[in-house]
Amino acid sequence: MRRAQAGETVLLVNERDRRRFVRTLEPGKSLQTHRGKVEYDHLIGQPLGAEIRTHLGFPYYLLLPTTDDLVSNAIRKSQIIFPKDAGYIVMKLGIRAGSTFIEAGTGSGGLCVAMATIVGDTGHVYSYDVRVGMQDYARQNLRRAGMTSRVTLKSRDAREGFDERDVDAVFLDMLPPHECIDQARQSLRGSGVLGWLVPTANQVIDLLKVLYASPDYGFFEVEELILRSYKPVVARLRPEDQIVGHTGYLVFARAVMSREVKLSEELEDNPDDSSPIVED
Repeated sequence: MRRAQAGETVLLVNERDRRRFVRTLEPGKSLQTHRGKVEYDHLIGQPLGAEIRTHLGFPYYLLLPTTDDLVSNAIRKSQIIFPKDAGYIVMKLGIRAGSTFIEAGTGSGGLCVAMATIVGDTGHVYSYDVRVGMQDYARQNLRRAGMTSRVTLKSRDAREGFDERDVDAVFLDMLPPHECIDQARQSLRGSGVLGWLVPTANQVIDLLKVLYASPDYGFFEVEELILRSYKPVVARLRPEDQIVGHTGYLVFARAVMSREVKLSEELEDNPDDSSPIVED
């Protein structure tokens, strides 16, 4: 039977109100909740999945956190890329075990944690951010997730370029979104994927104008995800009162060999031709 270990990151959650606490079990320390205190020494050695109680007798379950839990409960000073977008970004960028990935805009490290989980010990994540202090939060979140060995944090403006070459994918969460497409192309392997999180529609338009004028990218996509949860009550299953709505536009492009530039004005004349095509 798997038991909680000292130094391990665990999740404490109450089944009724779903209040979550992601904490690292440091001997001699404790968690003070709105329902009482939990001593970590009491949790160490307990079976995972066990119900434990605070000193006031309030029940919590002792679980291992999922990637969703780690990202959603990240220590942060800025907005993070939430799981509803992060999982989709992983799929669209083609990230898998062994992939090499660059992001610009580390922030609090939410996407770093998700990507490091996927690339495994044979892959690697390189994350750039000009804000040194912000990466301190990312380090804490990576340490808590046990992912520090899979990520290299670099304090540099992405507009100065990236050190890595032939990477599988690049993701830009920075403003303005179009300023680093040439730098990203220098690092991407052929057919690699470049992605963005863009907050407003007018910025998406500006980005598309730059992409359509570039000979180095094709197959553009603009998407948005909306997540609606349901109350899991058998007698009255219905949607939750709130949904996770707009968190940003997701834009993707593929790195291609230099092609004939196809401007957006040409596409307006031929609406069926919705993306640049590269032929052998």
